[in-house]
Amino acid sequence: MSSISQNNIKILLADDHNIVRQGMSFMVEDILKNAEIHHASSIQQIKNIMANTSFDFAILDAQFPDGNSLSVISEIKKIQPNIKIMVFTSFEEEKYSLKFINEGADGFLSKLSEEHEIQNAITELVEKGKSFPPFTQKLLESSFNNFDFLNPLNKLSERELQIALLYAKGEGNLEIANTLSLKQNTVSTFKKRIFEKLNIDSFVELIDLVKTHHPQ
Repeated sequence: MSSISQNNIKILLADDHNIVRQGMSFMVEDILKNAEIHHASSIQQIKNIMANTSFDFAILDAQFPDGNSLSVISEIKKIQPNIKIMVFTSFEEEKYSLKFINEGADGFLSKLSEEHEIQNAITELVEKGKSFPPFTQKLLESSFNNFDFLNPLNKLSERELQIALLYAKGEGNLEIANTLSLKQNTVSTFKKRIFEKLNIDSFVELIDLVKTHHPQ
């Protein structure tokens, strides 16, 4: 693949595994002529570097030992509004791509992608400012017609959302029943309905959805 001719491009590669960053560096150097590449291995390093250096592009893993990239994408965009961010992750595309896009990501790519797919994605991000795999593109098209794609909490009724938020705060059935003057079995019924509507199986997933789509 021939190199893109832009000069003075600054790009941040952030992943807690050095071998992943090195592999991505080789591909970036093959595509971006004279690119200035910086590395980060944690959320805190990302914040520190972004506070002192302006970047054209960033390729971020989704998960680090000290946090999730969801927590910093919008923060990065506030300090560097022109930066283009691609999330390069092993997270499931179906469940997570729209979450990152909703936070401001300009690209999403699976770590299971073939080398040529990664190269094409980097090239597309540089040339067009965004890069999404076919399935994510379909999800985006669907989201224009169905707002629930972008915020699954919209599927819940007002009462269901109220209970979901209490669960996410760590309250149990008894506490929620007392708070809302409901019977415990009624709360349990609401819990089952909430989990079915959101297509989740655990409180961990519920907490993740609330943090992403209903920031306090």
